[in-house]
Amino acid sequence: MRKTQWFNFRSLFQKPSLTSSIKPRPFNAYSFVPFSPLAMLDPTILTIGGIVLGTAFTERMLERLGVIDLADQFEKVMRFILPVTFYGALFYFFATFMF
Repeated sequence: MRKTQWFNFRSLFQKPSLTSSIKPRPFNAYSFVPFSPLAMLDPTILTIGGIVLGTAFTERMLERLGVIDLADQFEKVMRFILPVTFYGALFYFFATFMF
């Protein structure tokens, strides 16, 4: 027959362990959102933004030169084009952005 070893559970759990039985393992951490501010420098986005800013600048210059009728026509067109361009560029940015 085998010899059985007896021990008391209370004395087992009261003794602090001097060495840790769990060894730390190195791990690699990866980012789930690889967002970079340089992604905003897309040439298409910059071109669309430049066209919109150029048109707004032209409207302001026409207004200062006194050509109010032409500036009003620019304003009517830009009232529609600016939101469409903004949401189109936003959609394009997120559609071509690699997640």
